[in-house]
Amino acid sequence: MKMSKMFVQTLREFPSDAEVISHKMLARAGYIKKLTSGVYNYMPLMWRVLKKIENIIREEMDRAGAQELLMPFVQPKELWEESGRWEAYGKELMRLKDRHDRVMCLGPTHEEIITALARDVIKSYKQMPVNLYQIQSKFRDEVRPRYGLLRGREFIMKDAYSFDKTQEGLDKEYENMAQAYKRIFDRCGLETKMVQSDSGAIGGSVSHEFMVITDGDAGENDVFYCECDYSANSNHAVSKLPKAKVDGAEYFSKTEIIDTPNTHSIDELSEFLHIPSSIILKSLVYIVDKKPVIALIRADKNVEETKLMNAVGGIDIRIASSAEIAELMAEKGFDAVPGFIGPKGMTDIPIIADETVKDMKNFVVGINQTDKHMVGANLSDIPAIENYADIRLVEAGDFCPVCGKPLKVTKGIEVGNIFQLGTKYSKPMNAVYLDENGKAQPYIMGCYGIGVTRTAAAAVEAHYDEHGIKWPISIAPYHVVIVPVNIKDELQMKVAQEMYDKLLAAGIEVVLDDRDERAGVKFKDADLIGFPFRVTAGKTLSEGFVEYKIRETEEVLKLTPDEAVNDLINKILKK
Repeated sequence: MKMSKMFVQTLREFPSDAEVISHKMLARAGYIKKLTSGVYNYMPLMWRVLKKIENIIREEMDRAGAQELLMPFVQPKELWEESGRWEAYGKELMRLKDRHDRVMCLGPTHEEIITALARDVIKSYKQMPVNLYQIQSKFRDEVRPRYGLLRGREFIMKDAYSFDKTQEGLDKEYENMAQAYKRIFDRCGLETKMVQSDSGAIGGSVSHEFMVITDGDAGENDVFYCECDYSANSNHAVSKLPKAKVDGAEYFSKTEIIDTPNTHSIDELSEFLHIPSSIILKSLVYIVDKKPVIALIRADKNVEETKLMNAVGGIDIRIASSAEIAELMAEKGFDAVPGFIGPKGMTDIPIIADETVKDMKNFVVGINQTDKHMVGANLSDIPAIENYADIRLVEAGDFCPVCGKPLKVTKGIEVGNIFQLGTKYSKPMNAVYLDENGKAQPYIMGCYGIGVTRTAAAAVEAHYDEHGIKWPISIAPYHVVIVPVNIKDELQMKVAQEMYDKLLAAGIEVVLDDRDERAGVKFKDADLIGFPFRVTAGKTLSEGFVEYKIRETEEVLKLTPDEAVNDLINKILKK
């Protein structure tokens, strides 16, 4: 490819709406062009990267025994109603009607479609196990698209689905996919952690995410991990707590209601009573599926909302607004404002208490009266708690549940996930096969996803410097750029063209920067775009050498043109 013919436009500055480095770099280097919020054109450079990632995925999925197919992007409402997800999925599901008033949706995922397809084809236990996958565009109407390709509305994804007769068969395929994923991300130049995670809207009993660990701001989730190999997403992590005072007997000799004026926060209440926050029972009002829920937790800890939502069995959660709390208090006949809320009198409202609450004694709790709290309280002094569950957000410094050492925390970008769906879709959709005894049984299913566009963005987050992208060789749009400093210099152009021809003949993907531009402009574009290798034909040709630069390490060598060509062939083709 000649640079003068390449359809690419690099920018001098980062776009003003870009927040994370991958969005900044990909937009500035001409890889993506925004069409509308959360939707991007993939320019030729980007498309080459994406196709390489797709090909790696295909090779490893095929190697693992999966078979590729392609399912429709537009999906009928009826199948989503069969699974029970038409209403449950939420506003992220883009709903529409065709000209015949048939209600459809743009596919954010394909569990319903693949289950219906299998239902029509897999009739006997003899046809299993089977694993089917596709690579195609998806659409989720995100409320706040951001981070470029990391959280867009339209994106490219590989999703696979396995069908087994037994849980043992699913366990085997789950491990098979986990190993395939490790190979895929390793080949893409990404170091990932396989962490325990929440299944979210997909559902299922067991799930793991593959996270690229990043030091930047792009990571969506905290990942807690330990030297013993325990690792989990924050919405799934558990821990052992350091010792803390949970019995307030030395502070309160009896149970009574006292005045606590202007103590709207835990810190204010703790300071007013001269007590540690660990003996305060914090009451929080959440809205789960449009209905109020009370969460109780030790006040020195915080609620992890996904855990709370799962404990209630909901699909959507948010903290209640002040207006919603005021409405709830009025409905129950109380005058309390936030800071003085408690479980007292909250009949007909689910009350979920964290496991930390079980050990609390002689604690402080709100009683739904502004400027008042109950002190010296015990669990017998508050209404029966509907459910105890782990709804606590793990923190750095908590102890590993496996080995007991302090947990560490870092940011991670999810690039893949695997789920054990079991019969979540096959049962409600009556997707069954006949077993050895001729009895109908639901399929035991697994689901395995990789974000293709997210993987490309994560690779940028993991490989860049202040000058631009440093693509891993395996997914770089082109391997090498050859830069003649002065295209009017016959020797420089002759050597550059000869090297270009030799590399092309060897199967190397190479760009010749034949533009009539200053050398500095060419060098900046080469670094910004992220070619793994740059060969410069310039003044050193008088000595018989070209300048050979390795982008990842910034190492610069002087080699003869033949030495440079041979070294590039050896480095690139062995990858």
